[in-house]
Amino acid sequence: MAIIEVDNLVKRYGDHTAVNGVGFAVEQGEIFGILGPNGAGKTTTVECIEGLRTPDGGTIRVCGIDPRQDSDELRQVLGAQLQRSELPEKLKVGEAMELYSSFYRDPADWRELIDILRLTDKLGTQFRRLSGGQKQRLSIALALVGNPRVAVLDELTTGLDPQARRDAWDLIENIRDRGVTILMVTHFMEEAERLCDRLAVIDSGRLVALDTPAGLVSKIDDRQRIRFRPSAPLDHALLTALPEVTSVERAGGQLVVTGTGNLLLAVTTVLARHQVVAADLRVEQTSLDDAFVALTGRPADH
Repeated sequence: MAIIEVDNLVKRYGDHTAVNGVGFAVEQGEIFGILGPNGAGKTTTVECIEGLRTPDGGTIRVCGIDPRQDSDELRQVLGAQLQRSELPEKLKVGEAMELYSSFYRDPADWRELIDILRLTDKLGTQFRRLSGGQKQRLSIALALVGNPRVAVLDELTTGLDPQARRDAWDLIENIRDRGVTILMVTHFMEEAERLCDRLAVIDSGRLVALDTPAGLVSKIDDRQRIRFRPSAPLDHALLTALPEVTSVERAGGQLVVTGTGNLLLAVTTVLARHQVVAADLRVEQTSLDDAFVALTGRPADH
């Protein structure tokens, strides 16, 4: 059952069309990701869903609610962590949570949220004194304090160090486990691959692909490459005869075997049968980053 429905969304700024006919549906309980280069229209799309911007065309429904017609009701079912979340510098963590909790008819237990997000010891700390990671965790808590059915996370882990980013990923999975549907904008391919059930790729305001992370990769190239140094001379015909193998090439002292399916098992079985050891073996596959470049013509951070 779709909890978010976007159909033929259009948003213009003067002569510039930032979003041009974008459409997708997000299912209950999904982590749904939006990918795209900078300026592609990702944040504008999300801001229309949140009711922060008024579309020039198309329709949006969030839990059956039109953001343009009933913004008050929308705020009761949708929580948002914005791309740049700032609070008054001297506002304390506990004060922020109590204030935001008062905005909702049926708020969550904000002290429980603070505990889950490991901020209990920061209740009396002013916003300006929080680290980047702590500010991000507080922004998640504020997005969830209304007990939303949908949480929107926009570039959640930008600016975080690798460990803080992985901590944030654990938190997102915990949120989904609590029954919340998540719509997230990201440009980190590893983040999208680990967290998202499906991905919408937006480029120049248009939806250019919609699939699972694995599905996007397979549409571009489902081949694998195995590189290794054989411990003894090996007749290439033994490998090319395998149905999984499409080519065998020599690169210096290495063999490069390209193919599909369960290529690794097929190749290593032949090597073992002929008592050849594969030294420095490495398996290479097309990545989500490769698929993104193929779809948009540029890396995700450009």
